Amino acid sequence: MSIELGHFALTLAFAIAAVSAVLGVMFWKRAEMVAGWLQQGAVLQFLLVAASFGALIQAFVTSDYSLKLAYDHANSAQPLIYKITAVWGNHEGSMVLWVLILVIMGAAVAAFGRNLPKDLLSLVLSLQSMLTASFIGFTLFTSNPFLRLSPAPFEGQDLNPVLQDIGLAIHPPLLYVGYVGFSIAFSFAIAALISGRIDAAWARWVRPWALVSWCFLTLGIAMGSYWAYYELGWGGWWFWDPVENASFMPWLSGTALLHSALVMEKRNALKIWTIFLSIITFSLSLLGTFMVRSGVLTSVHSFASDPTRGLVILSMLAVFIGGAFSLFALRVNSLRAGGLFAPISREGALILNNLFLATATVAVLVGTLYPLLLEALTGDTISVGAPFFNITFGAVMAPLLVVLPFGPFLAWKRGDFVAVAQRLAGAGALALFLTILGFALSGASISLAPLGLLLGFWVAFGALAELVDRAKFFRTDVMTSLRRLVGLPRTAWATALAHFGVGVTVLGIVAASAWQAEVITTVDTGQTLTINNYAVTFDGKDVEQGPNYVAQRGHFTIASPAEPTRTAIAERRTYTQSGMPTTEADIETYGFSQLYIQLGEPGPDGKTVVRLWYKPYVTLIWLGCLVMAGAGFLSLSYRRQRVGAPRPAQVRVAAE
Repeated sequence: MSIELGHFALTLAFAIAAVSAVLGVMFWKRAEMVAGWLQQGAVLQFLLVAASFGALIQAFVTSDYSLKLAYDHANSAQPLIYKITAVWGNHEGSMVLWVLILVIMGAAVAAFGRNLPKDLLSLVLSLQSMLTASFIGFTLFTSNPFLRLSPAPFEGQDLNPVLQDIGLAIHPPLLYVGYVGFSIAFSFAIAALISGRIDAAWARWVRPWALVSWCFLTLGIAMGSYWAYYELGWGGWWFWDPVENASFMPWLSGTALLHSALVMEKRNALKIWTIFLSIITFSLSLLGTFMVRSGVLTSVHSFASDPTRGLVILSMLAVFIGGAFSLFALRVNSLRAGGLFAPISREGALILNNLFLATATVAVLVGTLYPLLLEALTGDTISVGAPFFNITFGAVMAPLLVVLPFGPFLAWKRGDFVAVAQRLAGAGALALFLTILGFALSGASISLAPLGLLLGFWVAFGALAELVDRAKFFRTDVMTSLRRLVGLPRTAWATALAHFGVGVTVLGIVAASAWQAEVITTVDTGQTLTINNYAVTFDGKDVEQGPNYVAQRGHFTIASPAEPTRTAIAERRTYTQSGMPTTEADIETYGFSQLYIQLGEPGPDGKTVVRLWYKPYVTLIWLGCLVMAGAGFLSLSYRRQRVGAPRPAQVRVAAE
């Protein structure tokens, strides 16, 4: 019965979203009449979709295999956590999760946007409802998650073993919040184009929503990278997979959007560019949805392979993206450019930042789509892999990293480049010293790695130099400087920490890529392998029965010159229901570095294949991402009351 109720709730949410979309678009000029209805409609959509999603979770948890979706992607032997995550470990369920996050965002606008002008609020809610109706309609008519089986099977087929991991519980929801969250910026942009309300206040309303989305997208990409690193068993953290690129492109354009919105908020400039970025960022999110669900890609990330679904999503892309850019083209001439500023200024630095980020986005987009378009048009199959992306993306990002520390030191409107360079001299000297030291300790081999280290240290120390400069260290007594440091606005801390996180991630990428060591060989019981001064002894294998799999476990003893001896266990699992194998690597962390052990297949001579990787400072990659996301949330904590337009002072006084 709960399955039918869930289906009905989703259908009712579709009807309410469709009505809200029509009402808002038709009567936005009479917003006082419809704004309240639209706010209630947004909340109702959230409650109904949440009930629908809850019905799916109940069916999976109780092993109700009369639900076809549960039969296809669940098994009674699965641990409870993987029964729940199996709800979105497939195309149909993940679409309901997507819609749930979409209506959560719409309800949040309705709840926190009460101080917005009624006409703008009505347009934003109606556009969100339009998106909701489209995605619910797509789900109901092409990807219905509530199909029944009669008679109900006794047992389910099981979830893809690769997806039976805690990473699946975290990665997709985080990524979807990032993807879908940019729909708010998109709706604000379209509403602004329709109403003509584009000013600094508009940027203040948009920026917190974009920042929330950016933070979650950062965490989602980092979690996906780490999940692939430890679960897929190939020892890599990034493969330039087209689906990885699909999430990376909106992150790049979203980063540009945040910086552009800051210029618009502070200087009432870059209006046209900020509107454009709001549209393009969500458009890239929709493009990523098409790539994952249309069947044009073969990837562990891909869910659907039905060309009908791909055609429907492509039509939705054409309507939303084509309509948005058509409206943008019609209205762009009526937008005023905004305030003037010198090239050497904080505005100029942020524009340069945007230029590099936009170029990097285009480079990744071309490398991702060109093979697909070529195959579709000519039938020829080519592969655009890591070498292309590493060269093109690296060439664009290197100059961005060079100029990144200068931006926060420059004044608005007009800055002094020479004075800023002098204030950053200490950070540059320290970065150069540590780079030379690292180059010497690594054996002084000729490569681009020292340049990468120099850029990473430069960005990290440049971010810290901003805090040191603002606290006036070395220019006044220590206690006064410490008090000034503690009293700095959270936005200053957030900017410095975000840039520091970028530097930390660059250091991790360079070190892990340039100086990793790898050993792949066969071993007998008792044999010892050496990698980077670590002695790894293979102690033998045993078999363990898991809840829904059988595991061959390899036991290892690791001797390190600097730490006590450790034991490690790497597994090869075979899942009972599907018969599919997976590898579960053992990863031992030493400081910021990791020793990665994978158990391979037994050879014909009775020996066992073992793969070892030493990854120096690899954890800095994800620690830097956590610092970046944390900086975003820190900034939000300071701006939490600026989600909507602030009430005028005289209104507050009268109310008090």
